[in-house]
Amino acid sequence: MLDSSLTADVPLGPFEGTPVTVHTAKGKNAKLHAESTCTQLRTRDVTTTEVPLNADTIGRMCSRCAQWGAWARPETGLGIFLRALGGIGLLYQLQCYSEPDEDATWEAHEVEAAAALLRTDPVGSSEDDEEDGEAEEGEARDEARRLRETVLSTWRGAARSLHLARAATAMFPWLAPWAEPKLVVKERYLEELRAQAALFVDPHGLMAAAAAAGMQLPEFPSSDSAFSAIGDSGEVAKRLRALWHQWQSKAADGWGRPSERTYLAYGPTHGIRPNRKGYDTTRAAVDALVASWEERAAQAATADPATTRWVTLRLPETKEDSPRRYDRGFLSELDDWTTGVVITYYADADWAGRTVTLYVPGLITDRLLARSFPLDCEPHDNAPGPAQTDQAPAPVRPGIFDDTPVSGRQPVTAEHLRLLHTVRATKDQLYIVFSTDGGAEVLPLPVIEQRLADGWRGVIVAGASDLPDAVIEPWAAEVGPRPGDRLSLWPEHLRSPHDPLFGEELGLSQGATRAAWLVQHEANGQHNLRLLAMARGIHDLRTLDGGYDREGRSRSMPRPVWQGLLAHAKDLDLEPFEAPDGDQWKSGGSGIPLGVLAEVQVYTTNANPRIQGKGHSPFCPHSRECGLVAEDDLLTLADLLARDDYDWCSKCWGYAIRRLTGTQLSYYRAAHRLHEIAQDLNPGRGGYEHLDVEVITEQLRELTDWRPVGHDTWYTSGSRRWRRIVRDLQDKAEAARRRDTP
Repeated sequence: MLDSSLTADVPLGPFEGTPVTVHTAKGKNAKLHAESTCTQLRTRDVTTTEVPLNADTIGRMCSRCAQWGAWARPETGLGIFLRALGGIGLLYQLQCYSEPDEDATWEAHEVEAAAALLRTDPVGSSEDDEEDGEAEEGEARDEARRLRETVLSTWRGAARSLHLARAATAMFPWLAPWAEPKLVVKERYLEELRAQAALFVDPHGLMAAAAAAGMQLPEFPSSDSAFSAIGDSGEVAKRLRALWHQWQSKAADGWGRPSERTYLAYGPTHGIRPNRKGYDTTRAAVDALVASWEERAAQAATADPATTRWVTLRLPETKEDSPRRYDRGFLSELDDWTTGVVITYYADADWAGRTVTLYVPGLITDRLLARSFPLDCEPHDNAPGPAQTDQAPAPVRPGIFDDTPVSGRQPVTAEHLRLLHTVRATKDQLYIVFSTDGGAEVLPLPVIEQRLADGWRGVIVAGASDLPDAVIEPWAAEVGPRPGDRLSLWPEHLRSPHDPLFGEELGLSQGATRAAWLVQHEANGQHNLRLLAMARGIHDLRTLDGGYDREGRSRSMPRPVWQGLLAHAKDLDLEPFEAPDGDQWKSGGSGIPLGVLAEVQVYTTNANPRIQGKGHSPFCPHSRECGLVAEDDLLTLADLLARDDYDWCSKCWGYAIRRLTGTQLSYYRAAHRLHEIAQDLNPGRGGYEHLDVEVITEQLRELTDWRPVGHDTWYTSGSRRWRRIVRDLQDKAEAARRRDTP
């Protein structure tokens, strides 16, 4: 295992002298630790202090913390710098792929022999030793192919390592003089690997593959009697067309010899008995047809004029978070043919910018330009200079993130965010940003990236993890740890509006509980609360849509955070606010004004009955989303009651609402209490004769004085309607009291 510990000779640049928190045992020469829980800190009497980060401090670091220790918060400039150095970062990359590996190496003559063997077609043996000879040759070819794959894989790994090292050095330019000698050694070894890999690539095969890729669909001899064993002319044409597409795909991929594709000729006769009449003739005709295609491709390759052009290729980005173990981007995304072209016609490279310069024949140039994925290809009349390949990335310095006062912040760039992705998974992170265009905003990282691509200029003020612990930790303590029983996560609904917890499932408190509890790991609960705290201040939650990454995975916030922001429609009862029903035997509404609930937001996938498709909640399995997306519709509760022709999903009830604030929840409870009293005072309903009028009168007196939380008065059009309804009910209660009085 290579040692990638931080050493005193590494230049710290602008981060020199930055205060870092250290933990140490008592003693003048005791080692410094990044965490008090470090396994090498074997004492209970731990001293915590701040020291400047410099060569002396690095020299006293324990070996484990020097390599893996978190000396600063990951989202700060210093944290990103140290993470880019440690672990498998720059210090590790500078040591690997700088010389042949002692445990898995090969000799130059072995590579030459293997390449020479693979450039020849298999040769048959005499009848006496035919079986033994074929077995020995097969084993030799298998061993040669394994060596070829090993050399190619090592070359890819070395190129990727050099790219990562060069990119890190470009982001922290003060490292360049110190790292350059080591980078030169890596480049020299990479060129040695490329030369060995080039022995396995057949340039003529690359040309033939390019020619095959450009060949047009030929006319098939479907009426030729030589193919009669296949069937009628329609079946012959169908099978020969499938054979053509198979052959063209195989011939255009890589640089293989025609003998490696002879098995394709068995496709058209698959499923036909060998003893069928005309089978041998058909087999021979198919072989001849495939051979004619091979000959056409070879002739087109040799007939290409001897013109060469300069071409630059922009390689795919490295992917640290791919769900597939071996899909790491960069050279791993290239097919065999493109890989062979890069190896054979390599001229120069800007490894930091993922740009490779090639000097290639015209036929190969045409094919490269015709393929837009996974490369960006650009031709040049002359050899491109360094300025044409890539622009230098903006370096990471103090002030880019949150390690300086806000007044000293520097504009963030796309390269800064890319580096932030490489050192820490931030797909679900929210940031407070500031720009002259939008002022202070809360945005997810993908939205910031998109704005930067559109020319946005702004600074990052703070991330969700930067929120003060003095505010978040008491809140987390109030929410409490996740209980062991599931019933506490999903409490039963309270039916009586007079219960003090009625409607609690709609409020902010229950939202915080679900955001913190609906997690697999308890440590994620507090992070979800930080995201929830930032998102609560956003007016339109659809702006939190982060889209999808290249793998098609949603870049939205964690689902528990959405549970903390939105409440389910099935938990909402709007009956008190509906118009009264003329039928006294039905339970209609009471016409109570929506009041402070009128502007409560309602989110659905489709609110237009004229558009095909039902409306779904973001939590509905039918929506197939992790949260809200930009294409969702936004309504209010007032819009919801204004019409009754919405086409809602019967499983999720069609929508979700923004969680109610304290004032809104208080009004919701008061409205339901008032509605229940109105139902009780309805003479047409059962139980009217057994009312406790004194209790109802006291409840109405309390409801008369309802006002928003923190306000001494409440004067709106809705408040006047509210008081009128209360007075009418008080009159009904007084009439009921007189009736019951002897």
